[in-house]
Amino acid sequence: MSCKNKGRYLYFMIAICLILSGCVNKTTPVEKMYDVLEKVVSKEKVFEEQQDPLVTLEKEEKQKYDQIIGLGMKEYDQIVKLSDEAIALTDKRKEHMEKETDSLKESEQEFKKVADIKDELDNPELKKLTNELYDIMMQRYRTHEELYREYTEVLKSDKELYGMFKNKNLAMEDLEAQVTKLNETYKKVLEVNENFNKLTEQYNDKKLLFYKKAGLKLNK
Repeated sequence: MSCKNKGRYLYFMIAICLILSGCVNKTTPVEKMYDVLEKVVSKEKVFEEQQDPLVTLEKEEKQKYDQIIGLGMKEYDQIVKLSDEAIALTDKRKEHMEKETDSLKESEQEFKKVADIKDELDNPELKKLTNELYDIMMQRYRTHEELYREYTEVLKSDKELYGMFKNKNLAMEDLEAQVTKLNETYKKVLEVNENFNKLTEQYNDKKLLFYKKAGLKLNK
């Protein structure tokens, strides 16, 4: 074999190796889905970390509220002190809610990649599951946006209430109106949060089903 032919042979073998390598390393649509869904879990870690602190702060603030309600105007200085402490707790709640929301925004940016991947799936059952998974998750993101708006209103009303407690000339009807407004806003928050939790549960169930049908294992 001439040197020239040897060169062609070597080039031919390298080309075959590169082609075979590309085939072996090619990521399947199912593997792409798995990668995205697991990255979504990672993106929502910060979201998960905000849950316990928020609950703790809400309980602490409720204690401040109960203490204020139990005091008379003769203890005005103590009412002011407790009101300021409650307002500080409200600000901390806002910080955690902002972190929670930012985490879900990052999660959504990652999850949107599913829109392109789902069209690559050949299996009709997996494609149907993926479409359902996508619709549920996008609805979940929209629901959290609503939750964020309602919770922001709650925090605003809470601060207004504690500001009113510091007013020595506060009219009882004004206080009652504010408490009524606050209760209504909290009711909305609970309703939207319940819906959000249901969607999260539906998503997780659908995700597990997808993993099962696709022969994948869910990371713990």
